[in-house]
Amino acid sequence: MSGLSSFRRVNQWLVFARQWSLYDAQWQDAFDSAELVARHLHGRHKPIYDPDQDFGDHVVVMNARRVSMPGDEWRYRHYYHHTHYARGKHWAAAHELHQKDPTLVLYKAIYKAVGNVKLKRQELIARLHIFPDDQIPQHIMHNVSHQIRQLRPIPKRLDQFTDDELKEFPKVFDYPEDYAIK
Repeated sequence: MSGLSSFRRVNQWLVFARQWSLYDAQWQDAFDSAELVARHLHGRHKPIYDPDQDFGDHVVVMNARRVSMPGDEWRYRHYYHHTHYARGKHWAAAHELHQKDPTLVLYKAIYKAVGNVKLKRQELIARLHIFPDDQIPQHIMHNVSHQIRQLRPIPKRLDQFTDDELKEFPKVFDYPEDYAIK
């Protein structure tokens, strides 16, 4: 007879297994999201984390096209690229890079957040799957078993409220019917 019940055995298998997690990056800060995703790629969210072992999970990031940056980072953040040819240095603003490939800004933030611990960066990045919108291939969605909670809640837009919710919304004062703005 085994020392573990079947329930505890399955729990133990789940701790050591690689899980596929889904993260929605819509309206989330790119750099804070990168730290959160890097944590899951390393496996630091698991109770058995050991820096000498690889317990990281796969992370599927969707809506990378709608990622945000604090302040004027879109304008002032520049990314460096070298083509390895003579005079091949190239600097691109974040908004230019995002227009060319909507997943690249978030990819570069995650790449930096992962770090190069024990030269495992390429192995960790290989478990990262970024998509520009919510259209994810079925063979990848079939593997997803966990969802990573967003760092900040997404507020509802004004057109998403019903008429009843708008009427019940607290007001400081009501304008009179004949009020006109000049």
